[in-house]
Amino acid sequence: MSSASSPPASSSNRVSKRQNLLYILIALLSLCGLADAIYLTVEHITGQSVRCTIIAGCSEVLSSSYAVVGGFPLASIGALAYFGVFCLAILTLFGYRMAGSLLSPLVTGMCFVSIWLIYLQAFVIHAFCQFCLLSAAITFGLTALVIVLWRIGRHTRI
Repeated sequence: MSSASSPPASSSNRVSKRQNLLYILIALLSLCGLADAIYLTVEHITGQSVRCTIIAGCSEVLSSSYAVVGGFPLASIGALAYFGVFCLAILTLFGYRMAGSLLSPLVTGMCFVSIWLIYLQAFVIHAFCQFCLLSAAITFGLTALVIVLWRIGRHTRI
């Protein structure tokens, strides 16, 4: 009888290890986004011009009216969001499951904002910023990881 109960326990342990790995990846990826957003925030606050090395257009995007929201650099709001994702992922790793449930809506919101900002760059500003596109790519990566977490969680409840 004990051998019959072992496979579900080991299966549950594998799922838990996968989920933990995904939360670690989310935390690491959010730190990359945080670094990008802090860089853009510091450059904005100090009045420095951000140099694009891969594509041209950073100055047009970052000096547009869309780069500031309510008097705050948009990048600083992004930094707060990335920091929030990092904190929620770490808290979840330490057993605070409520933090994991808050991660999905935060990352979903970030994904929609990224889509909106890419739209603005393409069709309103007519220029792209490589640092903004990097942030969007990181956000899309976070979204993919959260979807994988959701799918794993959904399959373990069934």
